[in-house]
Amino acid sequence: MRRFVLWTLISCCVLSTASADDDRVPAEPSTETDSAVFAPYEAAAVKRWETTIAALERLDVEQSHPEEAILFVGSSSIRLWETLAQDMHPYPTIRRGYGGAKFSDLAVFAERLIQPHRYGALVLFVANDVSGGDDDRTPEEVTELLEYVIGVSRRHQPEAPVFVLEITPTERRWDVWPQIRDVNSAMRQLCLTTPHTYFVPTADYFLDPQKQPRPELFREDKLHLTHDGYKVWTKLLKRRFEEVLQ
Repeated sequence: MRRFVLWTLISCCVLSTASADDDRVPAEPSTETDSAVFAPYEAAAVKRWETTIAALERLDVEQSHPEEAILFVGSSSIRLWETLAQDMHPYPTIRRGYGGAKFSDLAVFAERLIQPHRYGALVLFVANDVSGGDDDRTPEEVTELLEYVIGVSRRHQPEAPVFVLEITPTERRWDVWPQIRDVNSAMRQLCLTTPHTYFVPTADYFLDPQKQPRPELFREDKLHLTHDGYKVWTKLLKRRFEEVLQ
């Protein structure tokens, strides 16, 4: 009870003194009940992805990285970024992506993917929670899951910044771009109100003057990035790293 009162007093003081230039008020510490966020998705995620996650865990044993490395976690656009190490130089990197990842399963595996590592920053890109299917997630569901994943990183390495890449507009999923844009907006708002968390806008760079996806930035599947597409990401991420990590 005394701890609760003390926490309440501290929270009130923070809220009352936060300035207009800094509206990032830390949330209360997470608890074990956070697992309820991903509980509805856990059985299906383990059934589909356990073998893949186990393979990534084997890489954790086989590979070593400096403690200041930047950990990239997410879906197939991370998995397929084979030039990541060269593109991000001089920042050392760790690549832990798996094809088809959604925040609804990334949350299930977040501790296994994140906690084995020491890292200078975490980059997240997950783009499959809205694809036009019957099981698409709402912006509220996605941000709740994203908040959990950020919390896993924060509990593991409290001072390591988290960068959230905006979901790219693609021709293959253009029909649901309005819904994806809503998810992007919700994720951006979460980043703006979460300490040491940064949203990296990318969508405008992947659209032509007619506001259509730029075909040269995507592979033949009209979904995954070409080398030129990754060059766009590289430029935007490095610019953000220079602002935050120096």
